[in-house]
Amino acid sequence: MKIAVEGCGHGELDKIYETIQFLEQKEGIKVDLLLCCGDFQSVRNESDLECMAVPKKYRTMNTFYKYYSGEKTAPILTIFIGGNHEASNYLAELPYGGWVCPNIYYMGYASVLNYGGIRIGGMSGIFKGRDYRKGHYEKPPYSQDTMRSAYHIRNLEVFRLQQIKQHMDIMMSHDWPKGVYRHGDKESLIRRKQFLREEVNSNSLGSGPTEEVLTAMKPSYWFSAHLHVKFAALVQHKEGDNGEKKQTKFLALDKCLPRRDFLQVVDIPHKTEPPFELSYDAEWFAILKETNHLLDTTPDLKHMPAQFFSDRWDYSVTMEQISAVKSAFDDDLKVPMNFRKTVPAFDPAKPIRNAQQPNMCINPQTRELCTKLGITDPCVILSSSNRASFGGNQGDVSIGEDEDDPTYTSFMLDSSAANPAEISLDDDDEDSGAEDKPKEDSDATQNRTRLSLSLPPVKGGESSSSSGDQPFGDADSPLKSISFPDPPGELTTSTPLVPRGVIKRRNLDAYTSSQDEEVTSEDQGSSEVDSSSEPLNKEVVQGSGPGRHMKIKRRNQAIYTADDDDE
Repeated sequence: MKIAVEGCGHGELDKIYETIQFLEQKEGIKVDLLLCCGDFQSVRNESDLECMAVPKKYRTMNTFYKYYSGEKTAPILTIFIGGNHEASNYLAELPYGGWVCPNIYYMGYASVLNYGGIRIGGMSGIFKGRDYRKGHYEKPPYSQDTMRSAYHIRNLEVFRLQQIKQHMDIMMSHDWPKGVYRHGDKESLIRRKQFLREEVNSNSLGSGPTEEVLTAMKPSYWFSAHLHVKFAALVQHKEGDNGEKKQTKFLALDKCLPRRDFLQVVDIPHKTEPPFELSYDAEWFAILKETNHLLDTTPDLKHMPAQFFSDRWDYSVTMEQISAVKSAFDDDLKVPMNFRKTVPAFDPAKPIRNAQQPNMCINPQTRELCTKLGITDPCVILSSSNRASFGGNQGDVSIGEDEDDPTYTSFMLDSSAANPAEISLDDDDEDSGAEDKPKEDSDATQNRTRLSLSLPPVKGGESSSSSGDQPFGDADSPLKSISFPDPPGELTTSTPLVPRGVIKRRNLDAYTSSQDEEVTSEDQGSSEVDSSSEPLNKEVVQGSGPGRHMKIKRRNQAIYTADDDDE
């Protein structure tokens, strides 16, 4: 099965699908599934834009609303997780996952799905220690604080993912697992993103809880985005109790922009015959049901059950519990095509000025799933009460303000990596703070990961060759594989991740955007601008007024560059 993996989407659905379709025609392949690692931006209308944690001048409608309204249909089944630039109010309607429009599925706070027998897990959001142990208390209309904390991961989802015992083929997260850079070409990463040097040297780059999930789950593949750089690593896990050694192929990808490594096609053996079907995962549903009492919808700090501190700390499920879930669904775990619109879509002919944030919405998909599985819909609780929690055994759960608990202290000290290319969410002045930000290397100095495996024959019996930055037709083919750098330690061989699939969009006929990055003459000499970039179209930015050229530095692009968070 050929699976396309996208880094940060930033609302550019049309361009992502155009790129994949061009790739299919060029290489004579068929992509079966698209995975997006966050910053998807499922914005339906002007009210959704008001719930996206970016300054107002960077809130743009983009193209998702066309798929929501039915004007367009996604040509490929698309599964995505949330990042830190999302229409949080819409995603809040689907805490356990669901269709955001036909053929595009959101994985919720965290989830596990099956497609063609391939098991796919995902965890939405990024890590911030101050919110990690809180409940999911945020609801629209948001304050400036809750608009940001809404996309911060919580210990509940991490705890639930750690209960999984069956093998996971693919796992997705927006930010990187902490320390994963140690298993790849760390020096190349620092050369390309010099602002990461301090965090790499102090071993603080990445998310501690996400690293714990990686260590516990040991999936075959792990895909991430967030830092807007392509990076491959091979994580060798410690030998298990049964003597089995496992490894995880990690790949992070860039954002959807010209000349960026934002797309990768991987070829993973499927376990069922086509046509493939998207299905719920019985083990994951059993875990949701077994841990339902741990759900909290207050901002109180809440510890998850832990060994030596709780009467019960292992919530992994038995085959009997898994069978009970299957019986509840009449042995049919196929995800129903039950998408329904909950708000009107954006109408370009009748734009709404001065739109306001909406109230909390109860989505029929979530209500149906919770009723069938017998779990709580947090949206119902949040809609009916300002503060609510679910009891359970107090031996299992503790609630309090104990910041000194050593079990959690390490998480509270870590934070997601800051990227100077990220827009400032605390200051609308596009030039403010520029002097205090570290500077990125230009693309001219980037040392990209090279490829090692030969191509399959193309038409006429010829094979393409890898030639760096040449046009797509003569350069790196999406059917090649990534050559993983030798990680430190015992690993001495490179393990391919099939295949590369990186498309440089400046070379695609399919790329027809009228809005590229705009660079003014002042920016041309700035180290914040890619010095190797070709001249881009100097067009008036939408919404900037007639005849006006808005100065957009890379950290302030409407398509948000890297990424950390609001900080």
